[in-house]
Amino acid sequence: MAERTVLVTGGTGGLGGAVTAAFLTAGWRVVVPDRESAGTAPAGTAPVRVTADLLEPAGAARAVEAATADPAAPLRAVVNLVGGYASGGLVHETPVDEFDRMLRLNLRPTYLVTQAALPHLVAAGGGAVVCVSARAAVAPFPGAAGYVTAKAAVLAFANAVAVEYRQRGVRCNTVLPSVIDTPANRAAQPDADHRRWVPPAEIAAVIRFLASDDSAPTSGASIPVYGRA
Repeated sequence: MAERTVLVTGGTGGLGGAVTAAFLTAGWRVVVPDRESAGTAPAGTAPVRVTADLLEPAGAARAVEAATADPAAPLRAVVNLVGGYASGGLVHETPVDEFDRMLRLNLRPTYLVTQAALPHLVAAGGGAVVCVSARAAVAPFPGAAGYVTAKAAVLAFANAVAVEYRQRGVRCNTVLPSVIDTPANRAAQPDADHRRWVPPAEIAAVIRFLASDDSAPTSGASIPVYGRA
């Protein structure tokens, strides 16, 4: 039986599937929120699925409630993968609604889920939060001001959590991928050199490390996971 639980948001996506598999292989109880209804599989063989809209406080609370439902496997880690990308024009060509949408999609679920989970992590004696930003947060490119700003905000938020909770035993670190080698990204960029992209399983290994006791001295770190890109 698993002795600890990780809550993985975005666990059904291209990166999320690899992250979920990495934690299951390591013996964690894995809880994966989804906006669509899904059944619960036997513990240890598949993630525990919970229906929750993570853009709303009630949905984030529901996800955390499921993650803390097993006293034998306390919540010890939160992995925030929910996010999205949209390209556009330059800043003067980008409607504010599109800019706001990127902030809402990338920052709001990370904030709400982390906010709801922190008291439980503290009560359990500590734990880890891992957030996903992007290389664009530190190396912007034109035509994606909303995405760049949102991912920079995720990085800043994670650093704030690291500072506020370090004395309470909760660590918070961020990974910064370049282009992740997922089917969706390949479809969107069929002519790119996919060999330079970073495989999801390699990012998942870094995330699992940051959630584990092996990375206990590390908090407030921004980890580049660029592959060869």
